[in-house]
Amino acid sequence: MALPYSDDLRCRILKAYERGGASLSKLAGQFQVSLPYIKKIRGQQLRTGRMERAPERPHGPPRRITPAIAAQLREWVRGTPDLTLSELQQKMGQSCRVHMSLKPIWQSLREMGLRLKKNRSMPRSRRRPKRGSVGRPGGSRSRR
Repeated sequence: MALPYSDDLRCRILKAYERGGASLSKLAGQFQVSLPYIKKIRGQQLRTGRMERAPERPHGPPRRITPAIAAQLREWVRGTPDLTLSELQQKMGQSCRVHMSLKPIWQSLREMGLRLKKNRSMPRSRRRPKRGSVGRPGGSRSRR
């Protein structure tokens, strides 16, 4: 995806146009941008009165997990690390009055750097040998 031109370039183009002496097409050649781009930023300046880009609005619906709910989630997971996502979902519904699916709960835990992985109390078992390499002469394939 192409990156937008900087606000500095926008301001320089618009200030040069306000000083006069150059048409929009000459400014496009001078600053090495397209004429439609200059027309667009000039129109935006006339509409808003600003030379800088308008700040971007957030995309999508607002987050339902507020900072207060995220802090509560962090506290629950640190207090009882073996909680499942379903149990966290129930707790959120009961105490915070927020009902949502498991995915946003997991995403917010991952953003916080928390995980729901249990530590094993027993050491890992030794690695088993590959199936075909033991007991057969000549490798893993048997001839019939």
